[in-house]
Amino acid sequence: MKGLDYQVMLGNNLSQLGIDAGQLDSGLNSLAMSLIWTPTTGEFGRGFGDYEQHQSVATLLGGHFTRSDEDRQSQPNQEAIENSQIRTSDGNVVFTPGLFGPGISINDVKYQMVAADAGIKYRGLSLESEFYWRRLSNFRGIGTDELPFREMNDSGFKVETSAMVVPKIVQAYVSGSKIFGQYGNPSDTRAGVNYHPFQNDIVWWNAEYLYLRHSPVGALSLPEPVGGNGPVFYTSFIVNF
Repeated sequence: MKGLDYQVMLGNNLSQLGIDAGQLDSGLNSLAMSLIWTPTTGEFGRGFGDYEQHQSVATLLGGHFTRSDEDRQSQPNQEAIENSQIRTSDGNVVFTPGLFGPGISINDVKYQMVAADAGIKYRGLSLESEFYWRRLSNFRGIGTDELPFREMNDSGFKVETSAMVVPKIVQAYVSGSKIFGQYGNPSDTRAGVNYHPFQNDIVWWNAEYLYLRHSPVGALSLPEPVGGNGPVFYTSFIVNF
C-alpha cells in the first residue's frame, strides 16, 4: 500500500544508552514494532512542524507496540545523561527498594506499551498528537507477593501545534501533555520559538517556556527535574547532523 511503512526491532533491553555490556543479558526479549501510514502525500516531512511548507495536505497515522523484560541491573544510573529508567507516574524508579512497602524489592518487571499518533501539516501549519497506554506486570523480587497490585497501568497524551510565522526562518509552537497514572496525574505545557538563521533545518536557535506540574521524569539531559513544579525557561543552539 502506498505510504505504508513498518519497522521491527528485536533486542535485549529497552535502551542501551548508559548501559555497559556487563549489565545486559543474553536474551532477545525486547520487541518494538511500528506501523506508519501517510495516506495523502505519501510522506510527512521531517520532525515536528511543517518546516517543509506543504502545499498539499500531509497526514500521518501511526501505531506502535513495545514489550520488554527488564531487570534492576540493566537500568542506567539515575544521574546518567541518558537516563531512561522505568518510573511510576510520580517519578519514582520501580526498582527502588522499599518503594511499595517495607521489605519489598522488585528485581524484574515486564514492560508493555501501545501508542497511537496522528498528524496533519499544511502551508506551514501543523497539528500533531500522540496517545499511549503502558502496563507493568510480572513483578519478581523480594517480597513481591505483598505488593498492593498485580499490575500497574497508566495512560497519557501529548498535543502540539505549530506555525511557520516566517517561512524557513521563524517557527512558533505550543504543546501540552498529561499522564493518568496510579501514582498521580502529572502534566506540562510549553510554548517556544525556533529561529533558523541560515534558512535550513540543520542549524537553529530555540527558546522555550515550560510549566511543570509534578514532572514524572528528569535527567541531566532534560530541562526538568523529577517532581518539578513551576516555570522553566531555557534556550539552546542546535546543530542537527
